[in-house]
Amino acid sequence: MIQPGRKLNTDFTLKIVRGGAQEERSFRELLTRPSIVSVYMKNNTGSCDKQNDSLAAHAAEFEKRGYQLIALSRDTCGSHLKYAAKKGIAYILASDPEDRFARAADALVEKSMYGKTFTGPARAAFVLDRDGTVLAVAEKVDTKDHAAQLHALLDGLN
Repeated sequence: MIQPGRKLNTDFTLKIVRGGAQEERSFRELLTRPSIVSVYMKNNTGSCDKQNDSLAAHAAEFEKRGYQLIALSRDTCGSHLKYAAKKGIAYILASDPEDRFARAADALVEKSMYGKTFTGPARAAFVLDRDGTVLAVAEKVDTKDHAAQLHALLDGLN
């Protein structure tokens, strides 16, 4: 997994949902200010819902600290639109079915489900500067209290 101080390759595009609309953007274009990228597995699943509920409840606090939130999963933008409306999510939801971000962050890991192994993105969070430099990484997301975990990461940067 990419470590703090390293620069993420931001030369890839993602489809995103922002403000109730879908658009396609280069990841570099999304980094208009310091950003928190929170990677989760799938909309409408228990742990992922807890992770996003924590972010949504504290989104204004991250905004005040000068950070934008980007939550990223393999879900489609159609799924993200419904999910954002259902959960009251105002931050960016990014669709990454090809694991472009995970590849750039060297965060593809082996997983197992129902006795089968596969490769997928690590459930992790990354604090990035505008140029893609990694400022901090939460290699294992605390789904129940993700916002507090991120605030602690940010506090450690000051």
